[in-house]
Formats: sequence, C-alpha cells, structure tokens
Amino acid sequence: MSVLHALEATIAARKSADPDTSWTAKLLSKGPEKCAEKFGEEAIEAIIEAVKDDKGALATEGADVLYHFLVMLAARDVALDDVLAVLAERQGLSGIAEKAARPKG
Repeated sequence: MSVLHALEATIAARKSADPDTSWTAKLLSKGPEKCAEKFGEEAIEAIIEAVKDDKGALATEGADVLYHFLVMLAARDVALDDVLAVLAERQGLSGIAEKAARPKG
C-alpha cells in the first residue's frame, strides 16, 4: 500500500471520528466547500515556498497539499484510485494534445 493510499484510508476512518479529537473529522464536518477552501490555502502556501526556492519548506507544504487534496476528495466521495486512473489514461500523451482533446465546456 502506498503512503497516499494509507493516508486515504486514515482519512476515511476519521470521517466518523469526533471532530473535537480529530483535525480530519473537524475539517470534514465543515463540508466539502470548507475542505476545498483549505486545499486552496495550502496550495497557495506551497506556491509561495516554490517561489522562495525553499526546498524543505516546499516539501512540507507539498505534504500539506497532498493531505488536504485527499480530504477534499473524501468530502466528495472521490477515491484516490479514480484520480490515479485519469493520470494513467493520460500517461504517454503530450500535455498539449491531452488538453486539446478535452471536451469544450
């Protein structure tokens, strides 16, 4: 089991935990919108560290981004494997070609 899959399982287990004792349960109890907002905040913090070229801080913020991404997915009942399947489908495709092939919406 990968670290991300293990983290996904922990997040799923915490869905039913007491929000007073679990940060994950507290975040999930606030709903998908709050989870998405928190993911966005963490992404901005990672961007700031990338611009500053602080590799250690970027790794730390990157971990926060991945955690909050998985929480956001859990809030909408989207599995990590669903995301990985999309990545697998795109593997070997040019990013430009893949983007051009997306349905216009």
